[in-house]
Amino acid sequence: MTRPDFLQSRRIVIKIGSSLLTNGGEGLDVSAMADWVAQIAELRRRGLDVLLVSSGSVAEGICRLNLIERPHSLHELQAAASVGQMGLVQAYENSFQKHCLHTAQVLLTHDDLSDRQRYLNARSTLLTLLGYGVVPIINENDAVATEEIRFGDNDTLAALLANLVEADLLIILTDQLGLFDSDPSVNKEARLIDVIGVDESALDAMAGGSRSGLGRGGMATKISAAKLAARSGAGTMIASGYDEEIILRLVAGENIGTFLKPDIARFAARKQWLAGHLQVKGCLSLDDGAVRVLKESGKSLLAVGITAVDGVFKRGDLVSCVDFAGNEVARGLVNYAANDVQLIKGCSSDEFERLLGYSDDAEVIHRDNLVLL
Repeated sequence: MTRPDFLQSRRIVIKIGSSLLTNGGEGLDVSAMADWVAQIAELRRRGLDVLLVSSGSVAEGICRLNLIERPHSLHELQAAASVGQMGLVQAYENSFQKHCLHTAQVLLTHDDLSDRQRYLNARSTLLTLLGYGVVPIINENDAVATEEIRFGDNDTLAALLANLVEADLLIILTDQLGLFDSDPSVNKEARLIDVIGVDESALDAMAGGSRSGLGRGGMATKISAAKLAARSGAGTMIASGYDEEIILRLVAGENIGTFLKPDIARFAARKQWLAGHLQVKGCLSLDDGAVRVLKESGKSLLAVGITAVDGVFKRGDLVSCVDFAGNEVARGLVNYAANDVQLIKGCSSDEFERLLGYSDDAEVIHRDNLVLL
């Protein structure tokens, strides 16, 4: 298998691990952060959307609080994260400002992405930030997350984020060269894997735990993250963040690190997810004009083309779209609850505020969340 050239990518998620950011636990490595930021700034100049998932808040908090080791209790971890997050974001903001780029701090919990309404809210916020040219810096909301809803590691968070924003590529920077066929610290003959499919059975035997003790992830979580990212068709690169110009070289398709190849194309994967993995909660009947626009132009569904609403659904639910004869033509995640769609059906978006008392999305279903059948 060959690895693709991602220079023409639209959107990339980059995750940087704790051991890299804190120089093995000695505090934030501001020099290394400046180097990664410079590479991200170059990608932005090339027109790519970049979202940065950054670990390091707990590790930085441990350093600031002069703790001897990583705490074990949840409340101590939350306290360390709260302290460390201040320094982490400040360091990034100072570095990005040198490239005239704005940043935004986004803290998420697993609950934010498992609830479809909050999923859409998070997606809308992140896409709006990207539209403004901002680089979102995302981390798990360690200060409030409970054991039941925490992601467990930022590798998983980065993969779910890749699904959320439909990224083309997930880059996971770590303190290892990539994925080996066995543990290189034990086996000197261990071989670095160049390219491997995410569904290959050999992957599970290659996983290991976190060596540094600073983060919660190891190769096992990175492999799991690659499989999650592949659900929306994103490929995953695992490589050493210590290598010079690593981000730019990976995006250019250089043979470095490990590329975990998705088993299905991005559009087909999203279609499969929308069409088969979510329960349909309602139905929208469309006029001939709306059906024609969806089929021929691939545009979003607007309220003006809706003639009837059936079912009880809320924002973020999956609904079916049918033509005059009742034939299903599409499915998608709806931006308004059933009662609201009843009020705005057949109307233009500039009437939403008068009819609903508020105005949110102009589309009832955005084209990115709609799949033709």
